[in-house]
Amino acid sequence: MSDHIKEFCGVFGIHNHPEAAHMTYLGLFALQHRGQESAGIVSTNGKNFYSHMGEGLVSDVFSNPKVIQALEGSIAIGHNRYSTTGSCGLHNVQPLLARIQSGPIAVAHNGNLVNSATLRRGFENNGAIFQTTTDSEVILHLVARSKHNSLPDRIAEACRQLKGAYSLVFLSPDSLIAVRDPNGFRPLALGKMAGVHVVASESCAFDLIGAEYVRDILPGEMVIIDSQGLRSVHFAPSERITQCIFEYIYFSRPDSRIFGDFVDKTRRKLGKNLAEEYPAEGADMVISVPDSSNTAALGYAQKSNLRFEIGLIRNHYIGRSFIHPSQSGRNEYVKLKFNTVGGVLKDRKVVVVEDSIVRGTTLRKLTKLLRAAGAAEVHIRVSSPPIKYPCFYGMDFPTRKELIAHDRTVDEIKHFLNVDSLNYLSLEKMLASVPEEYGGYCHACFDGSYPIYVEPEISKNYLETGPALLRV
Repeated sequence: MSDHIKEFCGVFGIHNHPEAAHMTYLGLFALQHRGQESAGIVSTNGKNFYSHMGEGLVSDVFSNPKVIQALEGSIAIGHNRYSTTGSCGLHNVQPLLARIQSGPIAVAHNGNLVNSATLRRGFENNGAIFQTTTDSEVILHLVARSKHNSLPDRIAEACRQLKGAYSLVFLSPDSLIAVRDPNGFRPLALGKMAGVHVVASESCAFDLIGAEYVRDILPGEMVIIDSQGLRSVHFAPSERITQCIFEYIYFSRPDSRIFGDFVDKTRRKLGKNLAEEYPAEGADMVISVPDSSNTAALGYAQKSNLRFEIGLIRNHYIGRSFIHPSQSGRNEYVKLKFNTVGGVLKDRKVVVVEDSIVRGTTLRKLTKLLRAAGAAEVHIRVSSPPIKYPCFYGMDFPTRKELIAHDRTVDEIKHFLNVDSLNYLSLEKMLASVPEEYGGYCHACFDGSYPIYVEPEISKNYLETGPALLRV
C-alpha cells in the first residue's frame, strides 16, 4: 500500500579491525533505510567463518550482545535486505555463505541481475542445486565454476558474465573484495581508519564508526584488501555509466556522499529547480512529506522565498511491516504514519513537496488530512518526473499498471489526488540538478530507456504488454 518505492539492500565490509563484527553491526544500523526485511553478518578469524542472520531490523536480529561477541575475527561483511529478486524468507537472507574448491567464501549483493534466469537455468540443467531463490546465488556458482587459481581472478571472470546492477562485497579467510558493475548502477564507497579499510553502500556508515570517506569504487572496478594492503583491478571496461538517479532523489540518506557528491546538496538543487520551473504563486508556506522530501522542500522554499514549516509529523515507530488485516486498517495506515499540525495549516495555502509519486494512494489520503486540518489550498510539487516504467536494476517498483502515471496525464493525477495544482520536475531539469562530472545516470523509470536489455522472463511480470516495451 506504500506510495514510495521500497528500498533494496545495503552492504558493508571491514578489514583488519579487532572488533570487525561490531563495526559491521554499527554500519548496518546506518544503512538500515536501505533494507528492513532481514540482516546478516559473516566474519572470519582466518581459519573459521562465523555467521548470524535473521529476518527483521538490525536491532532485532542482533538484540543479544552475545551474538556479536561470537562473531570472531578481524574481517567481516554485512547485509541489509529488501527482496527484489527472490522471495522473502530466512533461506534468502544474506550474506550468502558457501564452500568452493578454493575454500569458504561469503558474498553480499546490492542490485539486481537481468540475466539471472538464463544463468540459473543453465546451471540447473547441468545438475547444480540452489539453496535460495535470489539472483545473488548465481554469482557464487559462477565463482565456483571458474578455472582460475586466485579468488580475485575467479570473481572477475564471474562478474564479466553478469548483466545488470551489482555492488558486491566478498569475504574470504584472508581478504575482503569489493566489486561494482561496469554501469555503476548502485553506489559503493571506500573508507579508511587507522590501518583499517572499509566499504559501504553509503558514506553515512563511515561516519558512525569514525572512518574517513576516501572515494567511490569506480564502475567496473574490483578492490582487493588483504594483508598486503589494497590494490585495484578494472575487470571490465565502463563503456556507459548509468548510475541510478533515484539514489539522489529518494533512496540514500541526505548525509551520505554517493556517486562522488553529497546527497543533501543535490536534493536542495532538485527543490530549487522545481521552484524555478513550477512556482506556486500566492502560496503561504512550503511543507514536506517527511522524511525523504525534507531537503528538496527546503530548496524549494529557499528559491521561492516562502517559509518552510513542519506541517506533517511522521510516526517513526510504526515500522514497515505493519499488517493491514482489513480495509479499514488500510485506511487507517496513513493516520498511523502521519499526523497534521493544525495550527500551522489552518486557512493557509500550502505547497507540499514530495520526492516521487508511485501509486498515489498515500498522497491522496494525506491531501484529505491536510484539508481536514484546515488547509485552504493544497498544491503538490514533485522533485522528479512522473514514474511510468518499472525498474529492473535493484528497485522494488510495482508493476507498470500499478504506477499511477503510466496511463494518466498530470491533470488526471491532479484530480485523483484532489489537489488544487500538481506539477512534476521535468526530466531536463532533473538531469540539470545532478552532478555531471561523475558520469551519466539511469532514468529508465521515467522515460523507458533501459540501458541494459532485460530478459523476457524477468520483465514479463512487470510490463503488462511484454518485453517489447523495453528500449535499449
